[in-house]
Amino acid sequence: MISKYVKEQKRYTQSELCDLFECNDEKAVPIIRKLKEFNVLKAVKATDIQREMSELFDADIEVANVEPGESEYLYVFTFVGVIVVAGRVLKCYPKYIFTNIGPKDDLRQILRVLEHYNSKEQIVRMFNDSSESKTFNLLAVLLFLLQDYYENGSYSNTEDIIESNGSGEILWEKTINETFTLLSDNKPYYIDLQTKKRINDDYDYIKRLHECILTKASKELSEAEVLDLFEITTVDLSDELLEDFGEKDYILYRIDKELSTQFSTRKQLVLKTLYAYVDQSGSLYDTEALSLFGTNSFNLVWEKVCAEIMDNQLEVRLDALKLPVGLNKDKYNKNDKLIDLIEKPLWTVTGQRARDTLIPDLVSIDSEDNRSFFVIFDAKYYVAKLDEDNPPKGQPGIESVTKQYLYQLAYQRFIQDHSFDGVYNCFLLPTEELEVVDKGEVTLHMLEQLGLQDIKVRLLPAKKAYEHYLSGNRFDINSLKLGNN
Repeated sequence: MISKYVKEQKRYTQSELCDLFECNDEKAVPIIRKLKEFNVLKAVKATDIQREMSELFDADIEVANVEPGESEYLYVFTFVGVIVVAGRVLKCYPKYIFTNIGPKDDLRQILRVLEHYNSKEQIVRMFNDSSESKTFNLLAVLLFLLQDYYENGSYSNTEDIIESNGSGEILWEKTINETFTLLSDNKPYYIDLQTKKRINDDYDYIKRLHECILTKASKELSEAEVLDLFEITTVDLSDELLEDFGEKDYILYRIDKELSTQFSTRKQLVLKTLYAYVDQSGSLYDTEALSLFGTNSFNLVWEKVCAEIMDNQLEVRLDALKLPVGLNKDKYNKNDKLIDLIEKPLWTVTGQRARDTLIPDLVSIDSEDNRSFFVIFDAKYYVAKLDEDNPPKGQPGIESVTKQYLYQLAYQRFIQDHSFDGVYNCFLLPTEELEVVDKGEVTLHMLEQLGLQDIKVRLLPAKKAYEHYLSGNRFDINSLKLGNN
């Protein structure tokens, strides 16, 4: 199994991909086509401008067939996580990491973040869909089975056995009817009590099958050098082979039969996953298959992380907010939320307001030295080059800047009515640095005339942000030093 690191949004030539895949261009082309088919790899024109870019815009994406030996295009991974295709494990790390080309610790933490981000989904993504085909997601299935095992143990069915004078529940009817009784002073005494004991059936077919597949999954992922990334230890539970359980159709029949008798959600999910594993008979070496664990939209993950650690209060009722003064109940409904205060466009002919309006990423209320501040954040997943005396590159666009000013304008009356000591507006961008990096401000003087504050720009240490997200702790907003000019 070939295992390599690749960087999100980096531009690769076909020759460089051949080196990564450790094969010639004839063998690399089907892999590139498969990655493109499932939208984890995009093609752009091979220009000097593209080589310098750290963002990918839809207008730049080229829809073209991949041919061996061509140098007209550059290829861009648009995925963060792990991809397995044709015996290659591609470990895709985020675009903001520059100093480490094999960032195992960073990616290990990011995979935990992705697991936490998806933890509310009670599903196993067994298949990947593209516009052209659907493939079995073997990696997701193997990971689920192993992670479930470490949380819940092997699949088990219980069996009731009857014992004489055992430690379980006494079966009085059986004891009275089937054992010898002694009478003393007209009172019955029973020498042998019949008891019921519930034990796990270690020879249960499904239990043995589960342990066989777990052992096989552990071996496959170990060979793929994936177990360590997901912080899973190997398991060796069975010496049996899958062939020992009968023909494929018979195994599926036994699993289906077991499914009809089980009502536990966990057991049903395990059984359905085992069924899919046996039915698909997939391999991590299969050129036609592709397995994924991760996301094409890491920007949404970054937004969620920032919202959690910065204590997003957009959905908090107004009467539950820690305001500098009590809620002005003459102007505001206590049951409304901060998100409800943003005005919606009125279309005068209809006399009705549109449903859609501006929606900030997150809003928080912060206190420092007995002063209260209204803070509007926008989590931006950008790699901006903001160096002194050089034009900005890779920064949020003008539409992002103007929207941040409008968010502030939308809340201006609420801020004044409740005597906040100040308002801060801030872009939050990820960095591999270990501390917050102050990148100054972005300003539009024509909007300053409306009494709006400039937008601060802060690079947030991603590692520290993820630590807070995974532990459920809040980030110290004061450490952003938003009061700096």
